[in-house]
Amino acid sequence: MSRIKLTYFDFDGGRAEPTRLALSIAGIAFEDERLSFQQISEIKHRLPLGAVPVIEIDGETYTQGNAMNRYFGKQAGLYPDDPWQAFLCDEIMDIIEDASNAMGKTFGLEGDAFKQAREDLASGKLSTILKLLDKRLHAAGGQYFADNKLSMADLKVFELLRTLLSGMLDHIPTDLVEKTAPALLKHFETVSNDPGVVAYYQMRKQ
Repeated sequence: MSRIKLTYFDFDGGRAEPTRLALSIAGIAFEDERLSFQQISEIKHRLPLGAVPVIEIDGETYTQGNAMNRYFGKQAGLYPDDPWQAFLCDEIMDIIEDASNAMGKTFGLEGDAFKQAREDLASGKLSTILKLLDKRLHAAGGQYFADNKLSMADLKVFELLRTLLSGMLDHIPTDLVEKTAPALLKHFETVSNDPGVVAYYQMRKQ
C-alpha cells in the first residue's frame, strides 16, 4: 500500500478538505500533516510550486488539488465514470477554485481597502458564483451536482458553503448564501448529513 501524506494548513476547510474527505470515505490511510502559516512559509521553497495543498505518495510530492480530488474521488466512488457527468463535476470543482482564488486576493489587505475588497467580493464575484451554482444544481435535479449522487463537486461546494456560513470571513455577510442562492442551503444540509462526511467530522472531534 502506498504511503500518503497530505500537507495543508492547520484547519478544517480550504482546498485540502475535499481530498481529506475523499481519502477518509475511501478508507485510505494517510498522514494528515497540518501546518501553521509560518511553518508553510518555511517549507515553500521545497514545494513544487511553492503552495499547498501538496500530497506525497511513496516519497514523491505532487501538487494541484483538483487532480487529487479526481484521483482519490475515483477510489472513493465520488467521481463519475460517465464522461458528461465527469465534465459537470469538473466544471463545479473549477468554479469553486475561482471562488477560492478571488477570496485569496483579499488576504493581506488591511483597513478600508480590506473591507471594501470583501464587500465588493460578496456583491460581485461570490454572488455571481453562488447564482451559477444554484442554476447548475437545479439543472442536475436539485440534490447533487453530477451523476445523481454525492461526488467531489458536492464536497467542494460544501466546503465553500461551510466557510461562507461560518462567519470566519470578515465583511462577508453570513446570510449571503440565503439571500443569493437559498437552494444551496438544502444542498449543504444534504452533504452535511452524508454518512461518510458525518463519520469524518466525528473522527476529527476525537
